[in-house]
Formats: sequence, structure tokens, C-alpha cells
Amino acid sequence: MSANGIAVHGDGAALERSGGSDFARLSRAVRQAGLLDRRPLSYAWRIAITVALLAAGWTAFALIGDSWWQLAVAVGLAVMFTQVSFLGHDAGHRQIFSSRRRSYVLGVLLGNLGIGLSFGWWVSKHNRHHANPNTEGADPDIMMRALAMTADQASTSSGLSKVVFRRQALLFFPMLLGESFSVHIASIRAVAGRPGRRRPAEAALLALHFALYLGAVFLVLSPVKAVVFIAVQQGLFGVYLGACFAPNHKGMPILRRADEHDFLRRQVLTSRNIRGGWFTDLALGGLNYQIEHHLFPSIPRPSLSRSQPLIRDFCQQQGLPYCQTSLIGSYAQALRYLHAVGTQAPA
Repeated sequence: MSANGIAVHGDGAALERSGGSDFARLSRAVRQAGLLDRRPLSYAWRIAITVALLAAGWTAFALIGDSWWQLAVAVGLAVMFTQVSFLGHDAGHRQIFSSRRRSYVLGVLLGNLGIGLSFGWWVSKHNRHHANPNTEGADPDIMMRALAMTADQASTSSGLSKVVFRRQALLFFPMLLGESFSVHIASIRAVAGRPGRRRPAEAALLALHFALYLGAVFLVLSPVKAVVFIAVQQGLFGVYLGACFAPNHKGMPILRRADEHDFLRRQVLTSRNIRGGWFTDLALGGLNYQIEHHLFPSIPRPSLSRSQPLIRDFCQQQGLPYCQTSLIGSYAQALRYLHAVGTQAPA
């Protein structure tokens, strides 16, 4: 990660050095095919439509007023919050702008102001994941307290943790209802505790988001309706967000830091793609091309589908397993893995 907090994964020269000759050949082929070229027009309309739909959701909220019909608006806003987060993800990987500054500005506007998620905190965490996917002691996405991702973690658990771990496959999707609240809290803690010249701007935008969000909800709705609206909107936002990220790595091999895999193999062995057409691409924000994304994080989302045949064929030529399944199949694999790990918890 660069000093200013913007993801730099995807830099061709650096990745070629880290990945050895196999990855160097793939990287040249991808670059020569123009797949790393920015797609400004595609992103311009994507951003415009997403922001317009988000604004339309809040406009409907204001027009409907103090009514239980607002729960339908809550569902729509949960979807749009997730779509905004996908754009923030793309900005963090510099898929939209080559400029670090422009990527950061867009990221904090979408993340901190738009959905109440600290862009700087998320980029730092996400970069560590990309550098060491599914790697014990290095990937923050498997270093969580709520779920046991390794047998060692499950077998050494005690108290409430071991009770949860033994049932974690059943509890996984219900637990996602609290995911958005978790990332909001983590964002606030990160902004409050992280020094740096960008901290005041991030803190101000984050505070403005919560002031506008909570102010609007409690101004328009009665207290009971307001609480229910927030629970539904934020709960579904967390479920949608978690359901999009869950298929990518859960149930794939867990590596140890000492494993001597090069960059190419580390990324491919731990990632899973999801089959589907344009709707899957839209619903999952391009995360369904997880192998391509992990190998080349700066490939713009609109180019991921074009990169897939090239990268899939290359993996097959190298004898690398290219994991691809349906969305339901990916959930089944992830839940089976969580169940198997959970059984290692003490009775």
C-alpha cells in the first residue's frame, strides 16, 4: 500500500517481479490485450446511474414520509449502499483513475460520506488481504473472532466462542445482519485512532454521513419506525455485502506464511470464481471474477469478463486449478467448510 493509503496492487512491473516468469508472461499478455487500460466512459455512466439511484431512494424516503412503506425504501437503499461500496472498492484499486489523489477523493466521497465506511481503513485492511489471501496470521479476512476459519482456531476456543463455532455454518448468514454495524464501528475506531494528515477530512465526512443519515431518519419517521428502518436497511446492507464477498475465498485452501507459493499460485489457489451472465456481474460488482481480480486488481471492472478466457487458458496451461462454480454452489462449499472447521471446537 502506498503512503497515502491508496491500493497499489496491480502495478505491472512490481507484480512481474513478485510473480516470477510465469506471471511475467501472463502480465505481458494481459497488458498487450489492453485489459489494464482505464475505462473512463464506462465508469462515468456507472457512477452517474448509481448516484442517481441512491439519490432517488432518499427522495422517495422524503416523499413517503412517516409510513411503514418506508421498509420498501430501506430494502432499495440497502441495495444501493452495496452498489456504492463496489465503486469504492474499484476506486481503492485505482480501476477508475490512475491518479492516486483522484482515486482517494472519489473513495472518501463514496465511502465516508456516501455509506459511512472509512475508505482509508478499508483500503489498508483490503490491501493486506490481497497481499496474503487466505494466509494464516496475515489475511485479516480470516483473522476474525466471530468465525473460526482454521482447525487450530476452533480447537483452542472456549466459552461462548466454542458454542458459536460449532454452529457457525448455521449462524453465518444471520450473523451478516450485523456486518454493516461492525464495519461502521471499525471505521469510527480507525478514524478516531489513526494519525495522519488525511484523518480530519475522513473524520469530517464520516461524521457528516451519520449526521445526515440519522437526522433524516429520525426527522421523517417516528422513533419506532426509525429504529426498524435502520435495522432493516443496515441489516440487509450487511447481508448483501457479506453475501458478495463470502463466495470468493471461504472454503478455499488456507495457506501458511511459510508456504513457498509464488504470487501467481498464491492468488489462484485461494480464489474462486462465480459463473453467470450480466446480472451476476451487476449483482456481485465484478467480484465474481475473483481470480482475475486477485491477479490484476487494477483491471477495470468492465474488462474483467474479457480477461477471463485469457487467464483461464493460461492457468490450464500451467496445470493450475481454476475454481469456478455457481453462486449457490459457492455458498454450499463455504458452509461445508465452516461446518467442518466448527466440528473441531471442544464439545
